[in-house]
Formats: sequence, structure tokens, C-alpha cells
Amino acid sequence: MSFLTIAQVILVMLLWGMCYPLIAAGIAYAPHLTFAASRAFLAGLTLTGLALVLCRPLPKGTAHWSIVATVGFGATALGFLGMFHAAEFVSPGLATVIGNTQPLLAAVLGSMVLNERLTARGMTGLTLGFVGILSIAAPQFIAPGRDNYIFGVAYIILAALGITVSNVGIKRIAGKVDPLMAMGLQMLIGSVPLALIAWGTEEPSTVRWSVTFIGILLALSLFGTALVYWLWFSVLEKIPLNRANAFSFLIPIFGLTIGALFFGETLQWPQLVGIVLVIFGVGLVSHHGTRSAAGIAA
Repeated sequence: MSFLTIAQVILVMLLWGMCYPLIAAGIAYAPHLTFAASRAFLAGLTLTGLALVLCRPLPKGTAHWSIVATVGFGATALGFLGMFHAAEFVSPGLATVIGNTQPLLAAVLGSMVLNERLTARGMTGLTLGFVGILSIAAPQFIAPGRDNYIFGVAYIILAALGITVSNVGIKRIAGKVDPLMAMGLQMLIGSVPLALIAWGTEEPSTVRWSVTFIGILLALSLFGTALVYWLWFSVLEKIPLNRANAFSFLIPIFGLTIGALFFGETLQWPQLVGIVLVIFGVGLVSHHGTRSAAGIAA
């Protein structure tokens, strides 16, 4: 894996790590799904508009359009629905643990659909990464819980499953369709069910428009969604999904760092141990941690 690719995938995880604080700040100004649909639509409109200006081609054939629609339903509709609603019920620690089962789920699905196999080194790395996430989230488990946490768990699992399916779909079309057009279209497609549910269950007119909320929405849509998915698509054009996905274990580390730098949060020893385990686990997966069905290490 080249230095440029490593830097690119780390930037993706850093941008994703910034999303949760922005979502937490934004839901004070707008209903959850209205906020989610606005994020998806603005990001999709930006990428699709840029693709049209640059004369990028549309996906060709029913198969490619089907995968783009599946990605939109998984990553955007289910992913955003679960992500935005889970914040009502589940502590950040529990959300981090359950959400980061996604690389493990993707490893199973990728082995069946993409013929990607984890080596013993890769399996060890994923396991260490998940143990590291458990350690990072440990202080949250003893924090006061919320009565309806089961709903939050269900929302997070829904999001994790949607993102898992979408990541496999993105890998299937990577290198075959234009990334700007594909990612823009999937966001626009995914924003439709979000908008319909929001219209039926919320009051979109209650959004408190302000300079602060517009800034949050723009940052989340343009950098935490449009830019990050374009970068992620280009990463998956170069390396196996399992290797790229292992880096998602870094997201909680970036979240902790943001909390320490901007919100005065402190790191406890289980979190420091978890950070070390995560970094070591990602290193194992990224260095000959996967192989194709033919047995070639990647």
C-alpha cells in the first residue's frame, strides 16, 4: 500500500470521526431525519452537479444502476437513519463498539461476494482492533445508561448492516463507474426515503435556521459526506475492502482526540490501551492481511 493511499484512507477516517460531534451539535437545531435528509441531499447535489459540470458519464447498464441504488439505500438511507436516531438512546461508547462490528461483518460478506480472504495475520488484526474498540469504550459502559437503549442498539445494527452492504457494493463498481457521479447519485437516491420518513414523522418546518446550523450542515454535507465518499470510492479502486475497512477502527481514536482538543475530555488508561491495540491491529491487516481467492496476499 503506497504512502499516498494510506494518507488518503486515514483522511477518510478522520473526516468520518468528525461526523458524530457535528451530528450531536446539529440535532439541537433540527429534527433528526430532516437533518439527515438535508445532509444527504446537499452532499448528493454537490457531487452530481460537479460530475455534470465535468461531463462525467452516468452509470451504464441495469447492473451498475442497481448497485448504485443499493449503496444509496444502505449507506445513506439505512446508515443515516440508524446513525442519527441512535444518538437518542445509546451512549457513545456502546455506539462505538456496535458500530465497529462493521469491518467484521464486511469481512464475512466480502469473502462471499468479492472473493477476498483474510490471512491469519489479517484475522488477528481485525480481532485486536475490535478488542481495542472494547477497551476504548469501556469507561462508557459504567456511565449512567438510558432506559430505551435497546432501540439505540437496533438503530446502530441497522446502520452497520447498511454500511456493510454498501461497502461491498462500492467495491463491486469501483473502477467501473465514475466516482463523482456514482457517489452523488447514491446520496440523492438515499435521501428520498429519508425525506419521506421525515415528512411523515417529523415537522421539517421546526428547523431553527441560524449561521451556526448552516455551518454545521455545510461542514457535515460537503466534508463529512461528499468529500469523504469520493475519497473512499477512490481508495476502494486501489486496495481490497478488508484492508481499507480495518482503518475504520481508527475513527474512535480521532473522536477521542477531537474531544480532548476541543471539549476538554480526558483519556483514561483503558482508552490508551485500546488505542495501542487498534493501531497494532490496523497495521497487521494493512500489511499482507488479505488475499484473493487465488491465494495472492494483498
